[in-house]
Amino acid sequence: MAGFVDTSEFRNGLKILWEDKPYVIEYFQHVKPGKGSSFTRTKIRSLLDGRVLEPTLKSGDKVGTPDIESKDMQYLYVQDGDYYFMDKKNFEQTFLSKEGLGEAVNFLKENLDVEILFWNGKAINVSVPNSVDLKVTKCDPGVRGDTVSGALKPATLETGFTVNVPLFINEGDVLKIDTREGGKYLTRVSTAG
Repeated sequence: MAGFVDTSEFRNGLKILWEDKPYVIEYFQHVKPGKGSSFTRTKIRSLLDGRVLEPTLKSGDKVGTPDIESKDMQYLYVQDGDYYFMDKKNFEQTFLSKEGLGEAVNFLKENLDVEILFWNGKAINVSVPNSVDLKVTKCDPGVRGDTVSGALKPATLETGFTVNVPLFINEGDVLKIDTREGGKYLTRVSTAG
């Protein structure tokens, strides 16, 4: 264990140990009621399985900090349900299961640079860039003259992920996709042809 932090040191993104497992704080609020002692409400997400908990801690309580290492790596390929990554410095490879990747699996394409978190020497989590460029592999053609403002249609990307896009998007277009909050169309990077 790397150490301890007090509830007064909480901040969003802080990694803590909760029930001997690594979590990241997504939200916290210090509460000082008129009567009784103050406390801290938290929302934490497991770095192992994505499970979300909302524990309440008394003011001054201490929690452990996990011994976590972060490495810049590159996504290589998928084989038998495992996703392989390579350390760009020493060329060592590691893998994560599809379950361990969570939503990041929707945005992985070969040679994408990612950040892998290691806990006790084992890869546990991947962080993809905030946006990635992905090619549209399947979508209905836009209908000429259909100018309904804000109308969307589904498009399947090269990773198999489906995202809603404007009507003018066609197969073969390359799109910039926001990877936060489940993936969202941002803009068209290049057109097919």
